[in-house]
Amino acid sequence: MLKQNFSNRLYQNVQPIWEKNHQHPFVVGLGTGTLDREKFIFYLKQDYVYLIDYAKLFAIGVEKANNLKIMTKFAAVLHETLHFEMELHRQYAAEFGITRADLEATEPTPINLAYTSYMRKVAANGSLAELVACLLPCAWDYWEIGKLLKSTYGETLATNPYKKWIETYSSETFGAGTQWLIDLIDELTIEKSEEELHTIEQHFQITSKYEYLFWEMNEKKQDWPI
Repeated sequence: MLKQNFSNRLYQNVQPIWEKNHQHPFVVGLGTGTLDREKFIFYLKQDYVYLIDYAKLFAIGVEKANNLKIMTKFAAVLHETLHFEMELHRQYAAEFGITRADLEATEPTPINLAYTSYMRKVAANGSLAELVACLLPCAWDYWEIGKLLKSTYGETLATNPYKKWIETYSSETFGAGTQWLIDLIDELTIEKSEEELHTIEQHFQITSKYEYLFWEMNEKKQDWPI
């Protein structure tokens, strides 16, 4: 019997969490185009400061990589995140009246800070596979959501104010970067023991739950209470 790719196991076991993400009112509102503008602005600001810490994880990936090929790819993704994805984010935010200064002055909410702090702690203390397990849910589930929203609401996409968001995360370009992470987690887990695999999957599950909390945070515009 052929051994199942570890990514298949991750995908199958995380479905109860991801289904809740896909059904979240914020996500549905993106698809229908009815999401409150102020909620989306709140999201754009928080996602921007999230991306700053997310990019740092790729820098740690360069350090932890065990060969030049993986180092080079992590370095390339870091460059793309800082110089292209975040610039696109700034341009998109400007369409909603948010300046670069507004984005960079944003303070992370408790959920945002907890999420990125968890990932950075794992990245600092864990293996490369554990780091990738933390990176993967954000990229993979965004790709899943992008494709889902495009297929479900494609007929009304032309008039959807969040069309660019949906097209970005359903795109082949975004999917290719995500697929690299999926292939990498399979490569890194080939010789791992079940105990190690369990730890890696725990990180994947926890960060997937943080993805849900991130949607919830933006839907309710949850910030520091004091």
